[in-house]
Amino acid sequence: MILNKLTLKTFALTGILLLASFCASAQKQLTLEEALLIAFDNSPDIKKSKINMEQNKERLNAQLASLRSRFSFDVTPLSYEKTESYNEYFSTWNTSENKGASGTFTVSQPIKLTDGRLSLRNEFGYQDNSSESSNSSYSGYNNSLYMQYDQPIFTFNKTKMDLTRNELNLENATLSYSIQMLNIERQVNQAFYTIYQKQMALQISEEEYENQKTSKEIIASKVEGGLSAKEELYQAELNLATSKSTLDNNRVELENAKDEFKLLLGISLYEDISVSTNIQYIPVVVDLEKAIENGLTQRLELTQREIDLNNAKFDLIETSAINEFKGNISLSMGIMGNNKNLADVYDKPTKSPRVGVTFSIPIFDWGERRARIRAAELEVESREIDKNSLKDDITINIRKIYRNLQNLIQQIDIAKQNEKNAQLTYDINLERYRNGDLTSIDLERFQNQLSEKKMNLANSLINYKLELLNLKIQSLWDFEKNQSFVPLELQENLRME
Repeated sequence: MILNKLTLKTFALTGILLLASFCASAQKQLTLEEALLIAFDNSPDIKKSKINMEQNKERLNAQLASLRSRFSFDVTPLSYEKTESYNEYFSTWNTSENKGASGTFTVSQPIKLTDGRLSLRNEFGYQDNSSESSNSSYSGYNNSLYMQYDQPIFTFNKTKMDLTRNELNLENATLSYSIQMLNIERQVNQAFYTIYQKQMALQISEEEYENQKTSKEIIASKVEGGLSAKEELYQAELNLATSKSTLDNNRVELENAKDEFKLLLGISLYEDISVSTNIQYIPVVVDLEKAIENGLTQRLELTQREIDLNNAKFDLIETSAINEFKGNISLSMGIMGNNKNLADVYDKPTKSPRVGVTFSIPIFDWGERRARIRAAELEVESREIDKNSLKDDITINIRKIYRNLQNLIQQIDIAKQNEKNAQLTYDINLERYRNGDLTSIDLERFQNQLSEKKMNLANSLINYKLELLNLKIQSLWDFEKNQSFVPLELQENLRME
């Protein structure tokens, strides 16, 4: 019986160990680079920006395709009409009947340079007509072949403007996609280092908890030997409980941060993850003038503001065309022919030249055009202000980051020394505590000081890393690698263009 119980306990212990081993192996460790790749693939914002970019790319392709020759064929395979009309001269009603079929083949070519359109049209048909009034009928074939050119005058080139608009929209969508990638990179970095901070806090609280257990064991042995009062043991137990509570709180905060991180990456909330990184502190030399100059010439948002300004100018041109004086010239040259026999349709052709000039002359619109133009001009001014304000914002932000980096370098050096001093102080006072020269309350104070200094150093290193990333995003220059920093997707699109 005893043997059976031992066997069951052995199996149970083995199962627990196997389960623990499985859970430990199931935890997925993520580096910052891996997290970024996952976020780029799964982020809904990235997906939407990419879809928007592809939409604008297809719109541009459609616009370019519309500048090529367009072929069309309109056919009426059968038409029938029977009407009655009143002849006032003879005071009679006459019935006419018409049957036919027709087709029109057209080749149309827009002219980008002039916004004109050149067309070649061929109209072919068959007609069978009879009328009671003349007691006659006709059936035969007819064909018209002519070339026509239409040219707007005294107005803007709409074809060129539409093409330029689509090109700018694609560029703007590509920039938005790249900016979204930079934003995701910033968010992932911040969330990643937040988890790293929580992991550090948990690790430090675990060390503190172990120190408190050691402290309690020491005071317990002293109380048992009559060397210390029981109050010291009560205080040590309180310190241990407080340390355990802090440990549990840090564990909860870490799990909450992990859930937020998994949501950002777009991975399963039930997947157990941890982050792995080695924050190496290497001071980076930053050239402030270089950062500002590169930011003012390379920032994607500035290009977007320039696109917005150009679009506002296009809107002004279109608005100026409302109720404006404009015209159209139409030239046409062709031949017509008809015959009862299809082969003889051009037996006696008729030339059919045509020239037309049309003008649209506005007279009075109650100030509508002037008001709309003024509104469009104010929009252009607003876009100019946005562009200039963004330049100032870029300069100010880069200067702030530069100052923060210089300050963080000093903070890291101080934090390193503080951690070293706090560790030495704790070790010395722990020995004093062992010798009975220090109370548990005093040792608790030195333990808290050590934990605080360790976290201060970790936070300073993380803040320095994040500020370097912020500078890279703000200036589009990577000072760690001393090279231009342009998102890969933007480089690929620029190569395609």
